[in-house]
Amino acid sequence: MSKVVIGVIGGSGVYQLENLKIVTEHDIDTPFGKTSDKIIEAELGGVTFFFLARHGKNHSISPSEVNYRANIFALKKLGANYIISVSAVGSLKTNCKPGTLFLPSQFIDWTKGIRARSFFGDGMVGHVSVARPINLELKKIIANCCEIKKIEFETGGSYICIEGPQFSTRAESEFYRSIGASVIGMTNVPEAFLAQEAGMAYATIAMVTDYDCWKDEHCTVTEILNVIKANYSQVNVVLPLILQEVTKNKPEIVYENEYALITNKKNLGERHQEILKVILEK
Repeated sequence: MSKVVIGVIGGSGVYQLENLKIVTEHDIDTPFGKTSDKIIEAELGGVTFFFLARHGKNHSISPSEVNYRANIFALKKLGANYIISVSAVGSLKTNCKPGTLFLPSQFIDWTKGIRARSFFGDGMVGHVSVARPINLELKKIIANCCEIKKIEFETGGSYICIEGPQFSTRAESEFYRSIGASVIGMTNVPEAFLAQEAGMAYATIAMVTDYDCWKDEHCTVTEILNVIKANYSQVNVVLPLILQEVTKNKPEIVYENEYALITNKKNLGERHQEILKVILEK
């Protein structure tokens, strides 16, 4: 791999990044349907990258309705080999304070099986390890950039992904804490797992908005949105540096998908061949 191509998937409140120079927009056809929105090719801090609004630019797509397969497939088809996810989360630990950024190392999938979660299936069998869903070199670069920009963050621990769109009950929140999860969100699974299937390095910048509901601090959606705006400004500060450092340092990508395919490739149809051509490309 000689070229670094970075995709940024924006979560709640991150629809436009400041100081962007828009190069063009891409409307990519995928075997899985339409992406959440057109993918913006842009330049920021001297680095060209791709930006996709996960919920659509008008925030019209709920977490359960996001076409995660189309989003990841389209970014890979455009050449992206690194994915930086930006999303809002609730905190399950006292040290992850609202207003800070959290960089998880692991995910716990607590979704309900509604979401299409694999590029394999429908006559094409493949298995990819997601034991290490976060690229630790990429995460380290993000952490170093936060330190340089003096942005408060926490690192390590697990992000538990629930189905939503409702927030947790108090009992659920206490249970998630009891199994050691650090933050709770609704969007990074299966997104991170699909990135593994596509041979892409993935890392999350989770913007902590509140203490979920385990703490006796009731928080309205309006209050959460206000914290998101503050977190969004921090992402604007650090993202140009992250893009520059990833481009310069080229974190190693572990291609967990290299030997994933079980079905004999000769027996696969045109659609499956198209999928494999994109996701297995290095």
